[in-house]
Amino acid sequence: MKQRSSTRVQKSRSLTVLVGTLAIGCSEAPEVEEVVRPVRYEAVLATGGSRVREFSGAAQAGLRSRLSFKVAGTVLRLPAQVGDSVAAGQLLARLDPADYELAVREAVAGLSQATAQERRAGADYQRAQELWENNNLSRAELDAAQAADQSARATVRAANQRLEMAQRQLGYTRLTAPVVGAISSVTADVGENVTAGQTVVELTSGSRPEVQVGIPEQLIAQVSQGSLVEVRFDAIPEESYPAVITEVGVAPTGAGATFPVIVQLTREDPAIRVGMAATVEFRFEASEEGDVIYVPPVAVGEDRDGRFVFVVEPEEPGFGITRRRAVVMGDPTLDGIQIVEGLSDGDLVVTAGVRRIRDGQRVKLLGEGER
Repeated sequence: MKQRSSTRVQKSRSLTVLVGTLAIGCSEAPEVEEVVRPVRYEAVLATGGSRVREFSGAAQAGLRSRLSFKVAGTVLRLPAQVGDSVAAGQLLARLDPADYELAVREAVAGLSQATAQERRAGADYQRAQELWENNNLSRAELDAAQAADQSARATVRAANQRLEMAQRQLGYTRLTAPVVGAISSVTADVGENVTAGQTVVELTSGSRPEVQVGIPEQLIAQVSQGSLVEVRFDAIPEESYPAVITEVGVAPTGAGATFPVIVQLTREDPAIRVGMAATVEFRFEASEEGDVIYVPPVAVGEDRDGRFVFVVEPEEPGFGITRRRAVVMGDPTLDGIQIVEGLSDGDLVVTAGVRRIRDGQRVKLLGEGER
């Protein structure tokens, strides 16, 4: 009896330990890691009010020329180096002229042969005329001599044209600078075979550099050619350069719906180099309607608490926290939905995925053009 009682006690203890182990296992379920949802966003801009806005760009030459040979060949010399200042007519590159020199010699030989034939045919025609005048030659023979003389003259003219073409092609083996400028890139190497029209050297010229920036679609209507702006360069922080708007794009570029605008500086400065980072300052004057903010229709959500948008507060590079913001809407327009109250100039508004995020959620910010 004691042995059976001891066995029952041991089984009871084992069952207790097993139940406890299962209970502990159930209480320590692995935590589910929160998914960081990606969102697209855009900065809202208050239009209509008088304000100054800055847009980033880079200095570029007023004139950029992509230079190439008019004939194919092997690069023999390449004295042009990136950064070199060159004068008009200065040699930039040279093809191996051997084949083209041979073509010139052949054309010269062909011209000599044609000239000799022309002299012989001319002499024959002259003798034929004398014989015909003395009634010692028929009219048909005279016409044949005349035709041979004319054919020989035509052959000489064709030989001259072939020589001229060969000499011109020989001259095309030299690539020279058309204007004063600076070498911005060299895309060929000595010994490389290049085709006619293939860019070999890029030349920048023009004493007054330009800067291209992208203007958002909400503001492009207020940008006009001939308006004055201010340009500053990161490398020259103490200077500010007046500039004039020379080109206003009529179609957006890239996925950010920005329009290209080119401004040209009105004064020269040798310290400005192509590629320097620049900031262009635009001044937008007030209109009668005052400050107005528009957002895309997909950015506005609605529930029992009313209409709202999500504004992103940047947290770290590439991430942010969403904040629900109640808004008061105005009339819908072609520019989007007018927001009368709830948003400020420069707020980052979520433009995709509004229904799948919540207030205070950590999100990944998609850069321009990402999906």
